[in-house]
Amino acid sequence: MRFGFQLSRYAVPELPRRLSELVRRLEGEGVDSFWLMDHLFQIEELGPAEEDMLEAFTTLGFLAGLTSRIELGVMVASVTFRPPGVLLKMAHSLDLLCGGRSWLGLGAGWYEREHRGLGIPFPRLSERFERLEEVLRILQQPERSFAGRHYQLQDPLFRPSRRPPVLVGGMGERRTLPLVARYADACNFFQGIGPAEIARKLEVLRGHCSEVGRDFATLQKTTLGVYRPGQKRAFLEELRALQALGVDTAVVGLLDPWDGAAVSELLAVLGYFRQSYSGP
Repeated sequence: MRFGFQLSRYAVPELPRRLSELVRRLEGEGVDSFWLMDHLFQIEELGPAEEDMLEAFTTLGFLAGLTSRIELGVMVASVTFRPPGVLLKMAHSLDLLCGGRSWLGLGAGWYEREHRGLGIPFPRLSERFERLEEVLRILQQPERSFAGRHYQLQDPLFRPSRRPPVLVGGMGERRTLPLVARYADACNFFQGIGPAEIARKLEVLRGHCSEVGRDFATLQKTTLGVYRPGQKRAFLEELRALQALGVDTAVVGLLDPWDGAAVSELLAVLGYFRQSYSGP
């Protein structure tokens, strides 16, 4: 099983230096991927909206120049923030500049306050999912004109053409998982729902794959969780259960990613798991 790290907080002095040090440390310690949220305000579960928040693709471009091996991804880009042609041009550019190490995570978007605060339209949920599917369809037919209900692209040139693999975030069984089965290279489940529920969701996803003639094995299975210092034993058990379910990548964050001791503890836990429980 591979491991990723998600960064969700930026409120730290000397941010460029600290961010550089963090990503280089993670790369040097063998972490496989580095992920950023795509939010314009901090989400309320982590801090006040006024807390510092960087734009994801700009930040990933900065990180691309600092790294050479670690994969870089957005988990996940809201299709409401950018016109699809611009979003895909950004994703292609990043993938070229980092040497094919990027992932494009996509989602329907959900945080209304950041939309209202910055003057971005926030359609109803059903429309946001319609827009997500149209973006995924555009990705399936590069450089062909597209006429959908919400988006029309007359001449969608993406040169250089470097489409990264696509991860669709979300666990909804009626809307999200069918989109994963039809269009995505990877899925993502919240680790916090527990191994039993993840197993059930994977079976639902397997069924959707069967309905559209998709080989379930071609999907990368990923999870997103949080490591809390002092919970080593419980976290290792969760990782073992995820590995047994066939999860390919466990992405982990910290409530305080700038706590050096917490980063060290997490890296030690991941290293111990690799040495003790590494499987095929």
